[in-house]
Amino acid sequence: MGFKVKRKGKYKGAERFVMKMKEIQEKAKVVLEKTQEEMKRYIDKKRAEVDEYKVEDLVVLSTKNLKYQMVSRRMEKLMEKFVGPYKIKKVILSNIVELELPSIVKIHPVVNVSRVQRYVR
Repeated sequence: MGFKVKRKGKYKGAERFVMKMKEIQEKAKVVLEKTQEEMKRYIDKKRAEVDEYKVEDLVVLSTKNLKYQMVSRRMEKLMEKFVGPYKIKKVILSNIVELELPSIVKIHPVVNVSRVQRYVR
């Protein structure tokens, strides 16, 4: 907040107010830092390491959210959990890849790595 006392001694009430606001600001800062550390610790428990993918790697695509995008595979109960393998055409970011998908798969070829798994022969 940046309260600065220009004239000391003239306004006692203002000086007390400024000191009280500085104390409150410091306490809030300490509480916020503690909360941030707790949140980071909680999130890091559930965070997993991401596989590094390269161009030409083979991966299988999860069908969890592809119920109606898969042409000729509309029976949810009987649909495979993963389809593929597909080649990675391009690595956009460490967690986003572009796949070479056939015409039967009616989705955008750029997917998050959470939706793919490395293909094991």
